[in-house]
Amino acid sequence: MPMKKFTFTAIFIALNVVLSSIVVIPLGPVKAAPIQHLINVLCAVFVGPWFGLAQALISSILRITFGTGSVFAFPGSMIGVLLASGFYHYRKHIFMAAVGEIIGTGIIGSILCIPLAWVLGFGDVAIKPLMLAFVVSSVIGAIISYMILMILKRRGILQRYL
Repeated sequence: MPMKKFTFTAIFIALNVVLSSIVVIPLGPVKAAPIQHLINVLCAVFVGPWFGLAQALISSILRITFGTGSVFAFPGSMIGVLLASGFYHYRKHIFMAAVGEIIGTGIIGSILCIPLAWVLGFGDVAIKPLMLAFVVSSVIGAIISYMILMILKRRGILQRYL
Protein backbone atom coordinates (compact mmCIF):
# COMPACT_ATOMS: atom_id res chain seq x y z
CA MET A 1 0.00 0.00 0.00
CA PRO A 2 2.68 2.60 0.82
CA MET A 3 4.44 1.94 -2.51
CA LYS A 4 1.24 2.79 -4.38
CA LYS A 5 0.95 6.04 -2.40
CA PHE A 6 4.60 6.91 -3.10
CA THR A 7 4.05 6.26 -6.79
CA PHE A 8 0.88 8.36 -6.99
CA THR A 9 2.56 11.14 -5.01
CA ALA A 10 5.55 11.20 -7.38
CA ILE A 11 3.23 11.31 -10.41
CA PHE A 12 1.19 14.12 -8.85
CA ILE A 13 4.37 16.12 -8.11
CA ALA A 14 5.57 15.73 -11.70
CA LEU A 15 2.18 16.70 -13.15
CA ASN A 16 1.91 19.66 -10.80
CA VAL A 17 5.34 21.08 -11.57
CA VAL A 18 5.04 20.66 -15.34
CA LEU A 19 1.42 21.77 -15.77
CA SER A 20 1.62 24.66 -13.27
CA SER A 21 3.99 26.43 -15.61
CA ILE A 22 1.27 26.54 -18.27
CA VAL A 23 -1.70 28.03 -16.43
CA VAL A 24 -0.89 30.76 -13.89
CA ILE A 25 -2.97 33.61 -12.44
CA PRO A 26 -0.38 36.34 -11.67
CA LEU A 27 -1.12 38.98 -9.06
CA GLY A 28 2.00 40.91 -8.16
CA PRO A 29 4.32 38.49 -6.35
CA VAL A 30 1.63 35.78 -6.23
CA LYS A 31 1.44 33.11 -8.93
CA ALA A 32 -1.80 31.21 -8.33
CA ALA A 33 -1.92 27.91 -10.24
CA PRO A 34 -5.24 26.07 -10.67
CA ILE A 35 -3.27 22.87 -11.37
CA GLN A 36 -2.02 22.88 -7.76
CA HIS A 37 -5.61 22.81 -6.55
CA LEU A 38 -6.58 20.11 -9.02
CA ILE A 39 -3.66 17.98 -7.78
CA ASN A 40 -4.55 18.69 -4.13
CA VAL A 41 -8.05 17.27 -4.59
CA LEU A 42 -6.66 14.22 -6.42
CA CYS A 43 -4.20 13.73 -3.55
CA ALA A 44 -7.00 14.00 -0.99
CA VAL A 45 -8.77 11.09 -2.67
CA PHE A 46 -5.84 8.91 -3.78
CA VAL A 47 -3.11 9.31 -1.15
CA GLY A 48 -4.55 11.08 1.90
CA PRO A 49 -3.34 13.97 4.01
CA TRP A 50 0.31 13.10 4.74
CA PHE A 51 1.36 12.07 1.25
CA GLY A 52 -0.72 14.98 -0.05
CA LEU A 53 1.12 17.33 2.29
CA ALA A 54 4.46 15.97 1.04
CA GLN A 55 3.27 16.53 -2.54
CA ALA A 56 2.27 20.13 -1.79
CA LEU A 57 5.58 20.87 -0.05
CA ILE A 58 7.81 19.28 -2.72
CA SER A 59 5.77 20.76 -5.57
CA SER A 60 5.98 24.23 -4.03
CA ILE A 61 9.74 23.92 -3.59
CA LEU A 62 10.21 22.75 -7.18
CA ARG A 63 7.88 25.41 -8.61
CA ILE A 64 9.84 28.12 -6.77
CA THR A 65 13.12 26.60 -7.97
CA PHE A 66 11.93 26.63 -11.60
CA GLY A 67 10.42 30.12 -11.29
CA THR A 68 6.82 29.01 -11.84
CA GLY A 69 5.73 29.55 -8.24
CA SER A 70 6.26 31.83 -5.27
CA VAL A 71 6.57 31.46 -1.50
CA PHE A 72 2.83 32.07 -1.33
CA ALA A 73 2.36 28.53 -2.66
CA PHE A 74 3.32 27.04 0.70
CA PRO A 75 0.46 28.15 2.96
CA GLY A 76 -2.21 27.81 0.30
CA SER A 77 -1.30 24.43 -1.11
CA MET A 78 -0.45 22.78 2.18
CA ILE A 79 -3.53 23.92 4.06
CA GLY A 80 -5.69 23.18 1.02
CA VAL A 81 -4.57 19.56 0.69
CA LEU A 82 -4.94 18.94 4.43
CA LEU A 83 -8.45 20.35 4.53
CA ALA A 84 -9.45 18.58 1.31
CA SER A 85 -8.18 15.29 2.74
CA GLY A 86 -9.91 15.87 6.05
CA PHE A 87 -13.23 16.71 4.42
CA TYR A 88 -12.96 13.75 2.04
CA HIS A 89 -12.06 11.22 4.72
CA TYR A 90 -14.78 12.52 7.04
CA ARG A 91 -17.61 12.18 4.49
CA LYS A 92 -16.05 9.87 1.83
CA HIS A 93 -17.47 12.11 -0.88
CA ILE A 94 -15.49 13.64 -3.74
CA PHE A 95 -17.48 16.88 -3.57
CA MET A 96 -16.31 17.40 0.02
CA ALA A 97 -12.67 17.13 -1.07
CA ALA A 98 -13.28 19.91 -3.60
CA VAL A 99 -15.00 22.06 -0.97
CA GLY A 100 -12.13 21.46 1.47
CA GLU A 101 -9.62 22.61 -1.14
CA ILE A 102 -11.56 25.81 -1.85
CA ILE A 103 -11.90 26.66 1.84
CA GLY A 104 -8.34 25.60 2.71
CA THR A 105 -6.53 27.34 -0.11
CA GLY A 106 -8.99 29.94 -1.35
CA ILE A 107 -9.92 31.36 2.02
CA ILE A 108 -7.59 30.21 4.82
CA GLY A 109 -4.45 30.04 2.66
CA SER A 110 -5.04 33.47 1.16
CA ILE A 111 -5.57 35.00 4.61
CA LEU A 112 -2.30 33.46 5.82
CA CYS A 113 -0.48 34.93 2.81
CA ILE A 114 -1.32 38.49 3.87
CA PRO A 115 1.11 38.64 6.83
CA LEU A 116 3.65 36.77 4.69
CA ALA A 117 3.32 39.49 2.05
CA TRP A 118 3.91 42.18 4.68
CA VAL A 119 6.97 40.40 6.09
CA LEU A 120 8.45 40.03 2.61
CA GLY A 121 7.88 43.71 1.86
CA PHE A 122 4.92 43.30 -0.46
CA GLY A 123 2.65 45.43 1.71
CA ASP A 124 0.97 46.86 -1.36
CA VAL A 125 -0.65 43.49 -2.17
CA ALA A 126 -4.27 44.27 -1.48
CA ILE A 127 -6.27 41.77 0.57
CA LYS A 128 -9.31 41.50 -1.70
CA PRO A 129 -7.42 40.90 -4.99
CA LEU A 130 -5.13 38.41 -3.25
CA MET A 131 -8.05 36.44 -1.86
CA LEU A 132 -9.91 36.70 -5.18
CA ALA A 133 -6.94 35.22 -7.08
CA PHE A 134 -6.66 32.34 -4.59
CA VAL A 135 -10.42 31.66 -4.59
CA VAL A 136 -10.74 31.78 -8.40
CA SER A 137 -7.70 29.55 -8.82
CA SER A 138 -8.87 27.02 -6.23
CA VAL A 139 -12.43 26.93 -7.61
CA ILE A 140 -11.14 26.28 -11.15
CA GLY A 141 -8.81 23.49 -9.98
CA ALA A 142 -11.42 21.95 -7.66
CA ILE A 143 -14.10 21.87 -10.37
CA ILE A 144 -11.79 20.24 -12.91
CA SER A 145 -10.59 17.64 -10.39
CA TYR A 146 -14.17 16.93 -9.33
CA MET A 147 -15.14 16.29 -12.96
CA ILE A 148 -12.11 14.03 -13.51
CA LEU A 149 -12.83 12.05 -10.34
CA MET A 150 -16.53 11.67 -11.18
CA ILE A 151 -15.65 10.35 -14.65
CA LEU A 152 -13.21 7.87 -13.09
CA LYS A 153 -15.84 6.86 -10.54
CA ARG A 154 -18.60 6.31 -13.13
CA ARG A 155 -16.30 4.18 -15.26
CA GLY A 156 -15.30 2.06 -12.26
CA ILE A 157 -11.66 3.10 -12.51
CA LEU A 158 -11.51 5.02 -9.24
CA GLN A 159 -12.49 2.03 -7.09
CA ARG A 160 -9.58 -0.02 -8.48
CA TYR A 161 -7.03 2.43 -7.15
CA LEU A 162 -8.49 3.25 -3.74
